[in-house]
Amino acid sequence: MIFMKVEKNIAVFTVLLFMTLLFFSCVEKKEPTQQSSIHEILNADISFSDMSRQIGMKKAFLQYIDNEGVLLRPGHLPLAGAEAIDFLSQLSDTAYTLTWQPMKAEISKSGDLGFTYGVYTLNIKDSVYKGTYVSIWKKQNDGSWKFVLDSGNEGIHN
Repeated sequence: MIFMKVEKNIAVFTVLLFMTLLFFSCVEKKEPTQQSSIHEILNADISFSDMSRQIGMKKAFLQYIDNEGVLLRPGHLPLAGAEAIDFLSQLSDTAYTLTWQPMKAEISKSGDLGFTYGVYTLNIKDSVYKGTYVSIWKKQNDGSWKFVLDSGNEGIHN
């Protein structure tokens, strides 16, 4: 009788162990949720603005632009890749400070592209100018985010 209970307990234990192993072997590795990716892009945009304030717009843009990044600037055709990087490299940003605050971010279903938009503030001596911007972001192989398109529009009246 005791032998039958032990055999029954071993059988139940074996079935439970098998089911547990089967369950955990079928669980997929979870990718970051869309919400966490949205936070990543927002944080990248905020860090980008902080860098612009701390060490200058030129260095910040050169740090955050993707190698194939595109700049849309007034009076210029779209500047892409090396041409955009050359344009940024030639800027002198010692007379002004550019910062911005993202208002919204969205992410693609695949989690590797997204956008932010918001309001920028340009401080030149004693004058303050505001406008709007949009940046399209691409996730890099190392998990960081760089922009692949950046555009700004003048014209928020104070």
